Amino acid sequence: MAPASVALHPPTTSFPFPAGAGGRSRPQWGPPASPAPPPPAATPEVPRRLLLPAAAGVWDFISGGAGGAAAASLSVRRGMQLFRQGDVAGSLAEFDKAIEMDPRQKQYLWQRGLSLYYLDRFEEGAEQFRLDVAANPNDTEESIWCFLCEAPLYGIEEARKRFLEVGLDSRPVMREAYAQFKDGGDPEKLVANFSSGTVGEVFYSSLYAGLYYESQKDAEKAKSHIVAACKSPYGSRPGDYMASLAFVHCQCRNWDLE
Repeated sequence: MAPASVALHPPTTSFPFPAGAGGRSRPQWGPPASPAPPPPAATPEVPRRLLLPAAAGVWDFISGGAGGAAAASLSVRRGMQLFRQGDVAGSLAEFDKAIEMDPRQKQYLWQRGLSLYYLDRFEEGAEQFRLDVAANPNDTEESIWCFLCEAPLYGIEEARKRFLEVGLDSRPVMREAYAQFKDGGDPEKLVANFSSGTVGEVFYSSLYAGLYYESQKDAEKAKSHIVAACKSPYGSRPGDYMASLAFVHCQCRNWDLE
């Protein structure tokens, strides 16, 4: 996967798996005064999203730590915190503020696309994810989220025709999830195939099985799997944005976690 960053969007890998094959580096708009240190990379022990605050500091270094880019980076971080707290509308306001301060950020703000999805602003969410995949054509999860935005707009079959092709993901659980959303499949098989996997695989297979059922408008099965993701050991990990997303999903749907 590409290096993690808040202002410069990485692929949406959010659990401790090796970086995806073929991740592309991010553009720099104007060289720094001196060479910037490389952003930290995710490892099997350190999830990418846990590195976001540190990587944000790298972007501040590149941008000179002042001006629109640095202020925009702060807005992105505020937006992410508000999203984690369940204030989806507030998070979107911060992400939009970041774009106003530094328009270059828009094509990297996958976080904004997630907020738009939970506000039922599907057309704008799909636009955001399409921009992101154009900037990083190896992002499996953003391709799936684009589909999730477009399925309510166009229906399942048309959304599949519009499905964004991306590079091969190194993570088996996301390769299988991607194929399922793109071509159809059995979410129960996805969960079963990774039920004895790592805590990350258990969480992500449950999360994406639930999201698949949601795209099919099966609220009962969607709830079953996404609540299971929340209750999994990985779901309680602090700092992981997608773990927070599972809880936000339940809150937005008024689902009881008990």
